[in-house]
Amino acid sequence: MKKIVSVILLLACLAALCGCKNLFLIEMGTDNSTPTSPSTSNIETDPPTSPTETEPVQQPTETIPLPTELPLPEQQLKDTDFVAVTDYIPEIVVELKYATKDNFTGQVIYDFQDAYLRYGTVKKLMAVSEALAEHDVYLKIWDAFRPPAAQFKLWEVYPDPNFVSNPNVKYSSHSRGNTVDITLVDAQGNELEMPTGFDDFSALADRDYSDCSPTTAENALLLQRTMEEHGFSGYYKEWWHFSDETEYPPEECFDPSVIST
Repeated sequence: MKKIVSVILLLACLAALCGCKNLFLIEMGTDNSTPTSPSTSNIETDPPTSPTETEPVQQPTETIPLPTELPLPEQQLKDTDFVAVTDYIPEIVVELKYATKDNFTGQVIYDFQDAYLRYGTVKKLMAVSEALAEHDVYLKIWDAFRPPAAQFKLWEVYPDPNFVSNPNVKYSSHSRGNTVDITLVDAQGNELEMPTGFDDFSALADRDYSDCSPTTAENALLLQRTMEEHGFSGYYKEWWHFSDETEYPPEECFDPSVIST
């Protein structure tokens, strides 16, 4: 009888041990039973989109360069600022006579090649250029901003107040940055027929065009009328000389020769 009871107790202990082992395996995730798939009801995904619902791919558009490199909005250029004319009027021709010996002095008066003017004056000159382009003619600059030091040099060479401003008395309008010596050229850059060449101090250089040929007078009047219509006034004794009607103070500090190009 004791043997039977011992066997029953042994079998009961073995059964209890097997149940604990299975429970331990389940808690450790090593149950050999087939796993069930996790629920996807809480996973957020973008709904599939059919090809007909997709936006067409935008092809990159070609960048068309502007005719002139205008200042960035944050620069906020003022009319009094000096700028290079060709930055705003790329079609203009610049041949600064006083940067060479090809002038009435036979000497180099200043050592820079780019024409500089006040930004306010350049804006008016832009309008002049646009108006002249309708006639298939363009502007050519012989002189623009002229530093006071250059004016003193001119006066030393040619001390005649009828044609050279005496810097000991007053500044030249060129030193204000609102004055240009200018002529007309065709689409190939050839100068049009005008009453005289640059810095001609004879009576032929004045604005009485009755002593000129009809073609010459027509060209000179086209330049004069267009400049006057856009805010410039001319000097009677020099058909090429025009000043912005907006007057700026003389500039003593700005020096184009130190600007890198």
